[in-house]
Amino acid sequence: MKQQRLKWITLIFALGAVMMLGACKKKVAPPPPPPPPPPAAPTASLSAYPDAIQKGQSTTLTWQTSNATDVSIDGIGAVQANGSQQVTPADSTTYHLTAKGPGGTQDATARVTVTAPPPPPPPAPSPTEEELFARNVHDIYFDYDKYDVRADQQSTLQGDIDFLRQHPNVQFTIEGHCDERGSTEYNLALGDNRANSVKSALVQGGVSAGNIKTISYGKEKPVCTESNEQCWQQNRRGHFVYGK
Repeated sequence: MKQQRLKWITLIFALGAVMMLGACKKKVAPPPPPPPPPPAAPTASLSAYPDAIQKGQSTTLTWQTSNATDVSIDGIGAVQANGSQQVTPADSTTYHLTAKGPGGTQDATARVTVTAPPPPPPPAPSPTEEELFARNVHDIYFDYDKYDVRADQQSTLQGDIDFLRQHPNVQFTIEGHCDERGSTEYNLALGDNRANSVKSALVQGGVSAGNIKTISYGKEKPVCTESNEQCWQQNRRGHFVYGK
């Protein structure tokens, strides 16, 4: 009986000791939560189109950024996160963009090359007096076997007078020409009459007679050699030749 009681007492003490040891042991703290991920780093791009211009021309800068709260471009200042802007650099320039955000800083650049414009073309040379004469003084045409100035030639004759009066130092020859019909002697005389008829009209219009020479070639120097009225008409003329 005593032995049994002793066993129970021993068992109770043992259990108590175990419970006391468990109560005295420190509890293990739970692990801390993981730290939040770092903020994303900014991204940035900058381009210029066109990237080569002549001085005085413009180009367009275009940029894109992400994860940035502060975006600026040197020479322009603060800009929106994404956008474009026209610029007119005076010289070749490298544009520098800076994008800042919680995750850091990102840079981007764009180069614009500025070249000098080509020199203007040289002015066209002024026409010579001979070239002006050829452009503005026109032949006078005659009817068959006639040497009086036709009515339809009066406006041409007046244009010749106007130019020659504006250039009073121009000296020239009036050649009298005929078509192929008739003898050589007759056409030489007719050509002389035609040349002098034109000269007389010019002098009456105010052109100096001293600047005018006349000569007749009759039918010897035709500008057209076909035997028809259309061709003959071209040969019946008072032809102006600039005096060199």
